[in-house]
Amino acid sequence: MGGMEDSDYKERFDSLKSIRWLLRRSASEVMPCGAVRPYELGVPARTTEDRRGRDKDAGYARGCALEPVSEESTAVTHPFLDLAPLSAAHFAAIEDRVVRLLSTEQDVVIMQGEALLPLEGAIRATAGPGTTALNVITGPYGQTFGDWLRDCGATVIDLAVPFHTAVTAAQVRDAFAEHPAIDFVSLVHAEAATGNTNPVAEIGEVVRAHGALFYLDAVASIGAEPVLPDAWGVDLCVIGAQKAMGGPAGVSAVSVSERAWARMAANPGAPRRSYLSLLDWKERWVDRGRKALLHAPAQLEMLALEACVERIEAEGLDAVMRRHALAAAATRAGAVALGGGLEPYVYEAGDAAPVATTLRAPSGVDAGVLVAKALAADPVLPLVAGGGALAKEMIRVNHYGPDATPGVVHSCLAALGAAMAESGLTIDLEAARRATTKAWS
Repeated sequence: MGGMEDSDYKERFDSLKSIRWLLRRSASEVMPCGAVRPYELGVPARTTEDRRGRDKDAGYARGCALEPVSEESTAVTHPFLDLAPLSAAHFAAIEDRVVRLLSTEQDVVIMQGEALLPLEGAIRATAGPGTTALNVITGPYGQTFGDWLRDCGATVIDLAVPFHTAVTAAQVRDAFAEHPAIDFVSLVHAEAATGNTNPVAEIGEVVRAHGALFYLDAVASIGAEPVLPDAWGVDLCVIGAQKAMGGPAGVSAVSVSERAWARMAANPGAPRRSYLSLLDWKERWVDRGRKALLHAPAQLEMLALEACVERIEAEGLDAVMRRHALAAAATRAGAVALGGGLEPYVYEAGDAAPVATTLRAPSGVDAGVLVAKALAADPVLPLVAGGGALAKEMIRVNHYGPDATPGVVHSCLAALGAAMAESGLTIDLEAARRATTKAWS
């Protein structure tokens, strides 16, 4: 197959819009009725009417009795299969859009994997036996970072706070006073798994004054709330597109300060000639003017990343963040009004992440069972039970990306309310509806 100009990619990518319904039909043959999430195929966000399958113009009327896909229609999927490798210039242009999204002058590298790739790569590049790290734990990812740091040989001081709250700048300052040797700080901005968000701007001031290298996981926060590496003094800021950005999970990005590059260069244990290596990207990509890629990029994921950034630019980043803030406020207010013992898991609204809202299941009710009942009525709802030790007590409403809409919030609370009523609890669906509507206004 001959090469393609970058302009061809947009035409090719736009052509995928014409096969959304085909994909819905194909997936329905191997998944339960209604189990496919239309927004994952690029269909516009759903309304309450959409969820009941009455708005057939939305392009995803629900139903299972669909005829087999013909060879002719299968051929339409070829745009997924015959893409030429993405050019270095196009790859760099997508990186530049991410740079603008982060309002940073730092180097930004897009890595060809889920965000765990740069998250681990950044730690292994900058931490080692001589490192004393303050690892803030407000959820499971903070725990994971501590494990990686120890595996690198670093001395780790864990600052753990209850998952229903957020860490404070004062707590970080106290940790520095007690352990002045700290030269590395790892922090998760928003923990979608626990529903909290941390005050990075305030913490950044304290970290900058102490002089430690600042590592931030902003995977769940980017697109839902401000992420400003330069203004906050963040040296390593990792983002992923799969949550509030409404994009693919298969690629991610990290912004790297000059201090962080210097720390890597001085670290004999930093990965080299490895998929984890950030130094390889600097040496072979950044320092050489981004003229030749290290390897063949993931074309579909890169095009999807470009498309989701383009969608954010079109809507406006402030508007996207406002949608997430409203979704969080509406979910929180609606859950309280619903009653039945359902309550926010994060105590203070100011500590609650706008990307997802976590709820505490009513006393004596298994959260997993409640979520299963809610999903039995509507399998595409963005509802999950908590993970690990929180599986029986926490419910998570993932109102991010295209699901940050009033219709999705209403539908989630209605389904949870119906499941609670089925379990014998007294709830008020109308009060919940009024509360969510008021919070969104």
